[in-house]
Amino acid sequence: MDDRDKPTVAMILAAGRGERMRPLTDHTPKPLLKAGGEPLIHHQLATLTRSGFRRVVINHSYLGHMLEAALGDGSRWGLSIAYSPEPTPALGTGGGIYKALPLLGGDPFLVINGDVWTDFDYAHIDIPGNSLAHLVLVGNPPHHAEGDFSLVNGQISETGEGRLTFSGIGVYRHALFAGCGGGSFPLGPLLRRTTTSGGVSGKFYPGRWIDVGTPERLRALDELLRGR
Repeated sequence: MDDRDKPTVAMILAAGRGERMRPLTDHTPKPLLKAGGEPLIHHQLATLTRSGFRRVVINHSYLGHMLEAALGDGSRWGLSIAYSPEPTPALGTGGGIYKALPLLGGDPFLVINGDVWTDFDYAHIDIPGNSLAHLVLVGNPPHHAEGDFSLVNGQISETGEGRLTFSGIGVYRHALFAGCGGGSFPLGPLLRRTTTSGGVSGKFYPGRWIDVGTPERLRALDELLRGR
């Protein structure tokens, strides 16, 4: 069995403009939109705390000052929050992580998209010692029926049947970004290039997961949380 490493630092990607959420995001950053009476990012921070994390990095761009004012230093959740401000427009998923690398400490680190909700327990996520990235995959939602990757014997592949959707939850090593430059770039192409060398592993999560990318899906999550 491969040696496995557990992340101790988490990053929440919160710099997106939230175009699909407009007009809700015209005056409010998407992570502060509420579901179940709490901002989306509050749910994520509470889950990270329950999972044993104590250090969190949050990147931001559009209306980022509102995020810092709302979350502070993280002590409300028993966390220490560091912020990674970005210009407008933001640097993209890959560029945002690359800019924040000095804040993320040693290997490995957990990254979560700021617009997902899940009951996944982050305490149980780790990365094989020979992987540069380890992705959590979920079943394909109706709005993304074609999926992103295949999962074969714990390895992520762009080919093969039974494609699944990348959840926006992954564990990465600094070495994944070796050779990257500054500026804006997406994470997806970097992951796809790395799959060809077998450097991306993964796992399937069958539990609850929602991509909260539109007002309709935000309302659905709100109803779910209020109905518990």
